[in-house]
Amino acid sequence: MRVSVGIFIMILNVVSAVAAGDAWAAILVPMDLAQTNHLKAYGLAYYALTKGVDVKWLLNYRGGSFLIPEFAGLPLEGQARNITMEMITDEEAESIFRQIESGNMDVVLLEKAPKIAVYAPPNKQPWDDAVMMALEYADIPYDVVYDREVLTGGIEEYDWLHLHHEDFTGQYGKFYSGFRNAEWYIQQQILFEKIALSLGFDKVSDEKKEVARMIKEYIRSGGFVFAMCSACDTIDLALAAYRIDIVPREYDHDSTTPGCQEKLDFTRCLAFEGFELITDPYTYEFSNIDMTLKASERGEDRDYFTLFEFSAKYDPVAAMLVQNHVSVIKGFMGQTTSFRQSLLKKKVLVLGEVKGKGEVRYLHGNFGKGTFTFFGGHDPEDYQHRVGDPPTDLNLYPGSPGYRLILNNVLFPAARKKEQKT
Repeated sequence: MRVSVGIFIMILNVVSAVAAGDAWAAILVPMDLAQTNHLKAYGLAYYALTKGVDVKWLLNYRGGSFLIPEFAGLPLEGQARNITMEMITDEEAESIFRQIESGNMDVVLLEKAPKIAVYAPPNKQPWDDAVMMALEYADIPYDVVYDREVLTGGIEEYDWLHLHHEDFTGQYGKFYSGFRNAEWYIQQQILFEKIALSLGFDKVSDEKKEVARMIKEYIRSGGFVFAMCSACDTIDLALAAYRIDIVPREYDHDSTTPGCQEKLDFTRCLAFEGFELITDPYTYEFSNIDMTLKASERGEDRDYFTLFEFSAKYDPVAAMLVQNHVSVIKGFMGQTTSFRQSLLKKKVLVLGEVKGKGEVRYLHGNFGKGTFTFFGGHDPEDYQHRVGDPPTDLNLYPGSPGYRLILNNVLFPAARKKEQKT
């Protein structure tokens, strides 16, 4: 097993401290460029929470570092995951807290390992979802749920729900033009129609509208929802079209409701309003919310977005969600790559944007007692993901800034209160 320089130094520090009779208070897991594996560091924090150990998240301190009280097995666990760690004495911890107190930094206490669910269809493929790959790489456990669990209230037992890049409009991802004769597309349509019928719905689009409504109710009652790619905009399309048909006959064998655009109810939506539908079945786009075309015109070499800097003391939620070791992130494509800023509801908070382009990549909002966070694009380390591409090997990207944003969201529900300093 390879041992990183950071871990080797930590072991030497432990040996030296024991020899000198010194005591250390905690282990600092730095999240700046000193860290050898940022993604697995989130898993170590989650591991500590499962052991009943509170974790201090040091917002804006060295890239959003973690301070974990030393307990039996923690150093070896970190070593096994190839994570850089630093032993911290009481005096050193107090020095860190003084530094945090004087700057745009804060300490948030993580108290409980959130119970995690991923909403994904039974025919999911290994390349289908960046969040599942991130969770598995970081060794964070999760359950897979789908429509039956949503409609029967089974998601209420989970603290955090990720929406696989679902098409909540019931148009099978709008792959009709390019893939309607492909075996995988035909089998997917058969599967989804069978699921809808088993749940008492005549059409997939009607079933998905009800699923979208129940997910919205899950948020209202206090759930945390994170979505990427097409799940971000299609859930709002399904909510706005709850009582009308926006699906052309190529998908559900009947016509759209006449004047469906004018009959959309934007008050039902979570994040967007005033958008225009694209009902042409041959167009690989749902509405004018998405700005994939603008991103593709820039090209991979010029596609970047910038994270906003928030006050850790006065806006800790936003600060948690943007913790990173860099502030400019390389962009990546998806069926829904980014969001048109002019169509955001006023209370939605922009976390990351393409500067000067009216293009939002990362957003957050509150609804009822819960929250939703939408992240455009498909895979942070696969710029132009195509159907059938192999899964990303995260061993090649242990410090991925884009994947860090995903994992910030995973730990976000663990923050129950702010650490009180004396």
